[in-house]
Amino acid sequence: MVTIADRVMDEVLSLPADQRMNLADRILESLNSPTDPEIDAQWAVEVERRVQEISNGEVELIPGEEVFAKIHLKYKK
Repeated sequence: MVTIADRVMDEVLSLPADQRMNLADRILESLNSPTDPEIDAQWAVEVERRVQEISNGEVELIPGEEVFAKIHLKYKK
C-alpha cells in the first residue's frame, strides 16, 4: 500500500535539486521550536567569540573526520 508520504517523496525526488533544497529548508524550519530572542542574541555573541578565537589562532581545530572516527571507536559495539 502506497502512503501519502511515499507519493509525496516520489514527487519531491522528481524536482530539480534547487527546489528540493528549498523544500527541505522549509520542512526543517517548520520543525524548529519557537525561539527566545534573548537566547538567540546570546548564541550570536557566543558564535562571534568562537569565530574570533579561530581567526586569532587561539584554538586548535580538529577535522570532522577525526572527531567522528574517535566517536565511532568509543561507541562501537
